[in-house]
This record gives sequence, structure tokens and C-alpha cells, in this order.
Amino acid sequence: MARPRFMLITYPAMGHINPTLQFAKRLAAATEADITFAIQLSAYRHMSKGSDEAMKDIETANGSLISFAPFSVDGFDDTFGMGSQKTVQNLISETARCGTQAITDLVVSARDDGRPYSLLVYTLLLPWAGVTADKLRLPSAMLWIQPAMVFAIYYHYFYGSGDIIRELCAKGDYNSSKTTLPGLSLELTRRDLPSIMDPEDTYYVALRSFEEEFEMIETRNQRRILVNSFDKLETEALRAVPGLSLIGVGPLIPLVFLDDKSPFENKSKDKYIDWLNSKPKATVVYVSFGTLWLPPKQQLEEIAKGLLDFGRPFLWVIRERTQNDEKGDDDGELSCREELDKLGMIVPWSSQVEVLCNESIGCFVSHCGWNSTLETLASGVPVVAIPRRSDQWTSAKLIGDVWKTGVRVKSNKNEIVPSDEIKRCLELVMGENGEENGVEIRRNAKKWKDLAREAPKEGGSSDKNIKALVAEMIQGTQV
Repeated sequence: MARPRFMLITYPAMGHINPTLQFAKRLAAATEADITFAIQLSAYRHMSKGSDEAMKDIETANGSLISFAPFSVDGFDDTFGMGSQKTVQNLISETARCGTQAITDLVVSARDDGRPYSLLVYTLLLPWAGVTADKLRLPSAMLWIQPAMVFAIYYHYFYGSGDIIRELCAKGDYNSSKTTLPGLSLELTRRDLPSIMDPEDTYYVALRSFEEEFEMIETRNQRRILVNSFDKLETEALRAVPGLSLIGVGPLIPLVFLDDKSPFENKSKDKYIDWLNSKPKATVVYVSFGTLWLPPKQQLEEIAKGLLDFGRPFLWVIRERTQNDEKGDDDGELSCREELDKLGMIVPWSSQVEVLCNESIGCFVSHCGWNSTLETLASGVPVVAIPRRSDQWTSAKLIGDVWKTGVRVKSNKNEIVPSDEIKRCLELVMGENGEENGVEIRRNAKKWKDLAREAPKEGGSSDKNIKALVAEMIQGTQV
């Protein structure tokens, strides 16, 4: 009997690509299925950059094959990244046109070869992929790469609670007024909602794209959504949408997190890893804000001062500026660079998985992107949350008030987090003053580390959910 066959397609941004690739590996490993990973050519080139191994076909231990199928998108094959709003809209439009053809060609070819696909899985911002699958009579499922809580908030915004949320966002304050939504016990302020729901947000116009996404789910009667989360992490949110089945298949993070040993021992040749290895356990502050956001110079200066005042060693990732970054008085070295270099290390890039696995890390100052949040949970590292936009606001809320694995900073009226606030939060989570809250945060971080690693292992909730889904697809049952 031939192996089952599945296709995955993702939006060309690393926040989408990374969890989708991990899901491909989980599918292949757990089900002995062959996977075709369809991806825009520019993203394929970006992933291959600097690594001869990154984008070769992957054969798993059970003999399953993950093969890559890059497709061209007119006008975007030599660029990678989000860009301006106009560029993003053009990218979405052209990706839809070219991606539809790519999916069609792959599905038709597979059927002609006698090895048809059983399922198409697609990520956020690709609703056309589901429509294409319908036309081809191929079962499909969306892979939601943000928290289940965020999915529930969007759903209730578009279906029944829009007026409540709009009223909350219309109020001048960010933190005082609160509301709850159906099926969710957590009280939410304006600052806890996905930022694009806020009319003052730069990307408020993107809310329409999300609305179209949810309209497509309703129109296609798509009752099942795969979520990059796990049952014990978001028990309530996974059940908060009536009529829909949100299925936890995460955390979709590198499998090295599941190794209780030291998966990176003696493997890395990077200087910053040698530097981390020279530091005592849980003494280093790790600072990184992902691949899309470079804080303005004023914020960088406040972070620098906060780190110096705190006085612990740090590893700080400050990536190189690109044309897509916010403009302003941001050029030039940090004013206290010499003092910073004496206390810690500043690098343009780091292997975040490897850093978080290092025993020297005692705290992660993070923007709370969902991939970073899941990696942090699985590493058991406390968080100082400095969210920027989108689902990061909600993730920071969950970190601080639900899982209690960190603390969220308070910014000033100019949306800048002052140095004394950064120092205060670092002292809290790293136990500088022996505060009870800090002890609880570190205890909770250890608890969630164990639960996050348990879910995707054989017999864990996410492993069972993936196997049940695949069994259903192989039997020919429509998603």
C-alpha cells in the first residue's frame, strides 16, 4: 500500500514558515506520510541562504519524505519580507494567483501518477488555498499559527461581539476598562486585544483581511481548525468558539526541545555560545525582538540603560536595519556601547532555540511573537514581555496573567518603555530581591516547560490529535 500524501502551503514570512515546517516534520514522523511543502520561491531562497542542507528534501527515520515545491510569484521572486502596506497587498494578490495554479498543477499531477493527495494544510492569509482545494475536491484544513485565544477573539469580533470590542477600543484608556467575551473567562482591556483591532494601529487596515479569512471559514463550512497550541495550554480558548473544533497540534517548535539532554552540546562554533557557556546557570538576560521589529533608537537607549543598571550579563540581538523598519532618529551606535560591551554581548543574529536551551539563560526580554512564546515556554525561561503589535499583545497578557511565567512592562505615553521599568521587571523575574512573585514565575516556567514538551511526544495530546486527523483523512472523511 502506497504511503499517504499531504500538501502544506504557507505565507512567505518566517513566522509562518517555521511552524509549518515543524508541522510537516510532525506529520511525516507520526504518520509515515510523504509531505509536499509548497512555498514561494523567494522564501525558499531565503531559507536556503547560508545553508546547503536547509532546503534539501528531508527523509525522516520512518522513511517518509518531505519534498519542497517552490513556485514563482511574478514580481516577488527576488524579494523577501513584509514591506509596505501596498507591497503586502500586491504580494498577497500575486501569491493567490500563482499559488492557486501551483496547487492545481501538483494535485492534478499526483492524481495522474496514481498517488493523490489526501489533505491540503494552509496557513493564515491564504484563504484562496482552501477555495482551490474545494474546487479540486481535496480535503483541506487551516493551520492557525497564533494563539487559540486570538482566534477566539477574532471570531467573536466578527460574529456577535464586534460592538463590545469597538466600544472598548474607542475609550481613551488602554488598561482600565475591561470586558469578557463568550466562552472566555479572562478579562480583556484594549491593550490585551490583537493590536490591529485598534483604529489607532498602523496596520488597522489589515483587519479586513482577517475578516475575509473568517468569512471564508463560515462560507466553506470549515468546522475544523488546526492550532499551534496544545490542550493544557489553552483549554478554555480551544473550546470557546461554538460550532468549530479547534484542534491543538503544537507546540510546533524544533524537536530538539523535546530532548531532555543537551542537544547542542559541543555542536556550535559561535562565539556567543562559548560566551554563554562561561556564565553561571540562570544569570544571563537574553534580549531579542524577532525578525520584523527593530525598536527605535530611543527605545534601544532605554533598554541599554536598563541592562546596565541591572548589572547582570546579557546577550542582546540587534539585527541590521532594513528599508522596511520604522524611520526616525535611529542611526549610529548606542551612546553607552563601550559599557555594554564590558557587561554583555551584542550580536546581529542568534540561534534562538540554541540560546534558550543554554542553562546560563535566566530571563528572555521578548516581543512575544507566538513562535518565540512557545519556544520560551518549552525552555522554562521566565519572560519580560515588550509586545509590539498584532497577536503579541494577547500573548503578553497570557504570559503575565494566565500562565504567570513572566511580567509585562508598562510603557510611557510615547509608547517607550523607560529604563527603570526594564530594570524593575528584570529584578522581579530573576529574583534579585527574593520577591514571592518572582519565585512563582520561575516555578510556573518550570511547570509549563514540562507540559509543553509532553504534548507533542508520542502519546501526548497533540500527537494523538495529529494521528486522529490523518487517520480520518486517509479514510476519505471530509475535514
